[in-house]
Amino acid sequence: MMFGGKQVVVCGYGEVGKGCCAALKAMGSIVYVTEIDPICALQACVWDEYVASLHLPTFDAHLTELTDEQAKYLGLNKNGPFKPNYYRSQRKESEGSVDCPNLEFEYGDADSHGAELAELYSYTEEPELSHNRRCFEEDFHTQVPDRRWLELDRAQQKAYVMRLLDGLEVVNRDKRLRVARAILYLAQGVFGDCDNEGDVLHWSRHNSFLLYQLGTFSAFLELLNMEIENSQACSSALRKPAISLADSTELRVLLSVMYLMVENIRVEQEMDPPEWKTCRETFRMELSFPVHTEEPFALLLFTMVTKFCSGHAPHFPMKKVLLLLWKVLLVVRGMRAASPPTYAIELVEQQQQQQQKRGHRSRRPLMKQDSLDIYNERDLFKNDEGGVDEEENDDVDSGIEGELDLMERDAIIPAMPAQRLPIERVSFPKGLPWAPKVRQKDIEHFLEASRNKFIGFTLGQDTETLIGLPRPIHESVKTLKQHKYVSISDIQIKNEEELEKCPMSLGEEEVQETPCEVLYRAMLYNLPQYMIALLKILLAAAPTSKAKTDSINILADVLPEEMPITVLQSMKLGIDVNRHKEIIVKSISALLLLLLKHFKLNHIYQFEYVSQHLVFANCIPLILKFFNQNIMSYIAAKNSISVLDYPHCTVCDLPELTAESLEAGDNNQFCWRNLFSCINLLRILNKLTKWKHSRTMMLVVFKSAPILKRALKVKQAMMQLYVLKLLKIQTKYLGRQWRKSNMKTMSAIYQKVRHRMNDDWAYGNDIDARPWDFQAEECTLRANIEAFNSRRYDKPQDSEFAPVDNCLQSVLGQRLELPEDFHYSYELWLEREVFSQPIRWEELLHCQ
Repeated sequence: MMFGGKQVVVCGYGEVGKGCCAALKAMGSIVYVTEIDPICALQACVWDEYVASLHLPTFDAHLTELTDEQAKYLGLNKNGPFKPNYYRSQRKESEGSVDCPNLEFEYGDADSHGAELAELYSYTEEPELSHNRRCFEEDFHTQVPDRRWLELDRAQQKAYVMRLLDGLEVVNRDKRLRVARAILYLAQGVFGDCDNEGDVLHWSRHNSFLLYQLGTFSAFLELLNMEIENSQACSSALRKPAISLADSTELRVLLSVMYLMVENIRVEQEMDPPEWKTCRETFRMELSFPVHTEEPFALLLFTMVTKFCSGHAPHFPMKKVLLLLWKVLLVVRGMRAASPPTYAIELVEQQQQQQQKRGHRSRRPLMKQDSLDIYNERDLFKNDEGGVDEEENDDVDSGIEGELDLMERDAIIPAMPAQRLPIERVSFPKGLPWAPKVRQKDIEHFLEASRNKFIGFTLGQDTETLIGLPRPIHESVKTLKQHKYVSISDIQIKNEEELEKCPMSLGEEEVQETPCEVLYRAMLYNLPQYMIALLKILLAAAPTSKAKTDSINILADVLPEEMPITVLQSMKLGIDVNRHKEIIVKSISALLLLLLKHFKLNHIYQFEYVSQHLVFANCIPLILKFFNQNIMSYIAAKNSISVLDYPHCTVCDLPELTAESLEAGDNNQFCWRNLFSCINLLRILNKLTKWKHSRTMMLVVFKSAPILKRALKVKQAMMQLYVLKLLKIQTKYLGRQWRKSNMKTMSAIYQKVRHRMNDDWAYGNDIDARPWDFQAEECTLRANIEAFNSRRYDKPQDSEFAPVDNCLQSVLGQRLELPEDFHYSYELWLEREVFSQPIRWEELLHCQ
């Protein structure tokens, strides 16, 4: 016998070996059998045993030879079944050799304001900060001598900004770029006049609102369109063997100004004046609905992404484009990408406060929770000392030890009374802290199975007729209906079915003109290309990707003109490149999550259309490939140089950089953007696979279970929750042996993930576990999506069948709805089309 934790090797499959295997498997061990005799080995295979050949140099286990004294000591019969005590294995997985502490991470829309501004710039762009300052000061001191920007009143600041905006209309490209750099220096917070980082951020926000109120954003939007259509710059970049920062100077300046304005206006603070709040709402409406152009601003940025990935514009600074696109969507959609679930402790406190106000007696609450239970960790009356049996190292489920063990220890050890009890003690629920939900489909499946069993026939989707069914079935149906949950998606699908069946009687659907609706309509016909382009960039930025000749170059806006020649410069550039890739992954993951979340809120088929194209573009294996790395090292990566981050580098004297200081990095426990990216990618994977059995089978086929279990080593509640959700939906397909070998993971799923009332996730007996209808399900969904898009967005192809009004009086009497942008340019249209055009009225009187 050989023991390695709960992994046991039985040498020989004779009578004693059979008894040992049966006893060990009953106790939850993973049993391997080695046998020289092929007949006995075949018999072991018949009895569903693992037959393996040992390589002792790589098998870390304790060899045990049972003597009479050892058998007596263990209380066993040497010739009978063997039930050993578990020897504690000292082996640890390569990725889990260092115990990860609990991560104090707060999920949100974005990182802190200063961190988001710092990520806009690469370290190779640092010299351009002083260049922007020189361009501003040379022009400013000629116009306003012996004064500083901070000393001007608001009227003088407006006058100077208007003069700068006039300079953007010159034909000379170099002069226009110098003016744009001066405006960029204003948006960066006039750091030359500031003493600390707080002042820089304050004046950056102040100047951003001032620039927007004077029309700077619209002016830079026109310049951006000109640079995108600049064929000379595109052809010049295509001819170069290596693209560097110099090829995208104008684009980077324009995108930086627009990003700073969007980010500064987006962030709300308590001390903001009322005019700033009004300005923020106006800016949101301007970005949401196209006023001066025919398409939303976000669509222009999506076009830049596809143009870059197609190879027609390799000089586009993709990191800045993606960051700006993400923040624009964040401003347009408003609020969160999705709020993290409420913790159980907060729900308990809210319910108890309401009960105290009403004077009700405390009852056990039944509440909703989607996140990890943290009320055990906040219980002041629990004992933190765990039992000896729970300290055993489980080789199979070692990934979730630590955070999950806290709850297991609380379950088996009674709470120790404190010496001084508070007056009002919070009582925590004993059961699972969420209310179960039931779908209409679940009730139909339950009644179908019950009718087949007791009556012998079914009634289709009828859930009201219970004649002939036993009384317990009646009670079960009643309980299921009490917990029935109808989502907005179900209502929208039902409405679509009715509109498809009765298009004439129900009439045309009234579609509310929301920002999501405007964006989806604009993206519809090129949406597959947009999704493919985003995933291509994500693949190129993933740390697990290998350099290929046919992959796109995402480093065009980080590589300097002259490559480094010293070791220190090479280390700095290497950190900058890794940081550059991490920021791209962060922006794409947040961008995709925003699109999925808000399209699902707007209409379920819009969400399904985006999801299906992500799946068709291999998004699921791409995310799994991303997580198939040392995820702990990725989250703890220190690819940053804090002294070079904006705005620190603008107001502080830079120390001399050394190789040791570059390797040290910062003192943070984890990298916020990397953990943020991991959670976003897990949420995207959850949204793509939820209730989609064919996509769940993709997780099984690509062997995602061990990859996801390694991600459980990250002790962060929100990330663990979404990993457990992904494991839960595929447990029924992983087989009984996997479930037996991963009981700690199964227990964690049961304790921390919300379940449907009659969900058979842990056993694999559900009818949905049968795979033969998977392709039909996906094809049906695709047909429904195409019908939805065709009905709502397709215009009639043939105008010959459209009704025509030939009556002159009725045509002249019609009230023509003019577009909103026409009202803004009405006077210009009159001047150009009417007053400036010579009209010979006398020719109308002389008909030939």
